[in-house]
Amino acid sequence: MNSSQLSENEYSGGFTTYIKEAGNVNLIEELEISLHDFIRFVQNIPMDKFDYRYAEGKWTIKDIIQHIIDCERIFAYRALRFSRNDQTPLASFEEDDYANSTASNSRSIQDLLTELSALRHSNLLFYKSLSEEQLKRIGTASNNQISVRALGFVIIGHQKHHQNVFQERYL
Repeated sequence: MNSSQLSENEYSGGFTTYIKEAGNVNLIEELEISLHDFIRFVQNIPMDKFDYRYAEGKWTIKDIIQHIIDCERIFAYRALRFSRNDQTPLASFEEDDYANSTASNSRSIQDLLTELSALRHSNLLFYKSLSEEQLKRIGTASNNQISVRALGFVIIGHQKHHQNVFQERYL
């Protein structure tokens, strides 16, 4: 299933940016491909850049990788709930609170990438296990409607967004 197959009622609000960032790709294939692309990209970043902040109060590359991990966990949790027909509206989360509560800068880059890889593989298996009906189920998160499959594209697009930020502001 490609992102171009999403209907207009499957997502709204801030999710639109990430779905567009994902591009017109196959969900299952791109969950895997984008992970490998990201790992290769990060492994080519000079070691002295991982703790670099381009301005006071901005996150380091390690902080952003931890942020990608945290967000993917949250997006996947939402997808799990909605796929199981849970219609309970889910609250938003404050990304800065999460970032300020981690020890990402004391971790090795390899440790962060290993965690991201394990998480993505788990989410890939989850998405592969879903029926068409489950993928199309819609729930409410952050006061916006979103389908299970749209959340998969959000995972991809969010990661790509931050990879672009690395290129524009850190390298």
